Amino acid sequence: MLFGGFGPRFYAAYQAAWPLEPGYAERRDLYNLYHLLNHLNLFGLGYAAQVDQIIYRYVG
Repeated sequence: MLFGGFGPRFYAAYQAAWPLEPGYAERRDLYNLYHLLNHLNLFGLGYAAQVDQIIYRYVG
C-alpha cells in the first residue's frame, strides 16, 4: 500500500485467504516507516514529511 498498492479485489481476496490481525490499520504506518527511512536516505527529502508524520504519530 505504501507505493500505490493493488486494487480492492486483491485486498478482498487476500483478506479472505489470510485475514489481517486486528489493529493492522493502526500499525500499517509503523510497518512502512523502515521503507520510508530507506527512501529518505537514498532519494532525499521528498520523503521527510511522511517520516516526520509517522514518527510524530507514534512518539508524539
